[in-house]
Amino acid sequence: MRNSLPALLLITLCGLANADDPKVSYDNNTLDVKRMFSQLSLQALGKPFVGISENGKLQQGLFPIRATGVSTAPVVEAAAKFVSTLSPDQQVRTVFSVQDSEWRNWFNVDNGIFVRQGVSLKEFTPKQRSAAMDLMQASLSAKGLQLSMDIMKTDQTLREINNDALSFDEELYFFTMMGLPSVDEPWGWQIDGHHLVINYFVLDDQVVMTPVFLGGEPVVATSGKYAGNRILQQEQNAGLRMMRALGVKQQKSATLASIKVKNNNTAEANQDNLILPYQGARVAEFSDAQKKQLMELIDLFVGNMRDDQASIRMEEVATHLDDTRFAWVGEVSDEAVFYYRIHSPVILIEFDHQFPVGTRVLNNTRKPTRDHIHIVVRTPNGNDYGKDLLRQHLARHPH
Repeated sequence: MRNSLPALLLITLCGLANADDPKVSYDNNTLDVKRMFSQLSLQALGKPFVGISENGKLQQGLFPIRATGVSTAPVVEAAAKFVSTLSPDQQVRTVFSVQDSEWRNWFNVDNGIFVRQGVSLKEFTPKQRSAAMDLMQASLSAKGLQLSMDIMKTDQTLREINNDALSFDEELYFFTMMGLPSVDEPWGWQIDGHHLVINYFVLDDQVVMTPVFLGGEPVVATSGKYAGNRILQQEQNAGLRMMRALGVKQQKSATLASIKVKNNNTAEANQDNLILPYQGARVAEFSDAQKKQLMELIDLFVGNMRDDQASIRMEEVATHLDDTRFAWVGEVSDEAVFYYRIHSPVILIEFDHQFPVGTRVLNNTRKPTRDHIHIVVRTPNGNDYGKDLLRQHLARHPH
């Protein structure tokens, strides 16, 4: 699972999405895939969290507990209001300990083949739905909130394309709460669904918003309820411009492979302990203009969190900019399909054009396409889910 779904599983998923008859209930093939994803999650959760590293050893001292001067009170207030709207049964399904392994139990695949905890937007009353969206609005930037909603729309488009209500739905996005909202105790929340996963950890006025998974298929809807919906085009085009801004020698250093033939993301679900060596062009050798352009590219991803917290995060990224690598797979033509990676001690970003899966009925190809995008954002060296901050807090204040 390190680089992509196994080839046999990918073919199976494509077959499900391209079935001759509308899939309105489970069949044995789908149940086998569902079992496979359950086993993958159990295997990953059976291993203690370490964190993503370059060589199996974590770089220490990167994430000190400190005052940022940016209040998280609006997020705490919105989260407390959300929890107060839940029924007792919903609270049992939704609220977990901040130390619970449920943090790590997420997957970007569709709902037909992965069972999620928590309560979905589809189950919420209007009051509860409003409170959930208020929580997202308090936690994310306007851009991040709009992108999240637009990603949900892509699932409605997949439902229409495949006539598949079992797997796809714009409201099948599940909320869980880790710990209880607090101004001084660690806690967080998660939304988990197809092509949209956000983990949001809070400790006092510090926020860690990783792992984050963003994606969609089709990224440009040409039919149905949300015809005209477009996602992740800016991240795609800015990545290509970044590669083109490099000199010939820099492009050669950045290029891991000149032709893209597979899914290349490495740090998606179940990869919390991934060992990923640094590869690609050294940002320390970039010109000032190239460094500025790279920071603007990174900000497209970091900027999905609320603006004031994003500024704090970008300061952290800037501190380690010269330790950053930029890597590339694919061509650099106008319509190229590609993968790029931005990797430093404090941030890992992957952008990947993927094989068609849900759109196989429209794109009958086994090649990566611009119409299916996966993005993952991580905090290496042990601070995904705010784990390093939580470790330090518990050492000072045993629970």
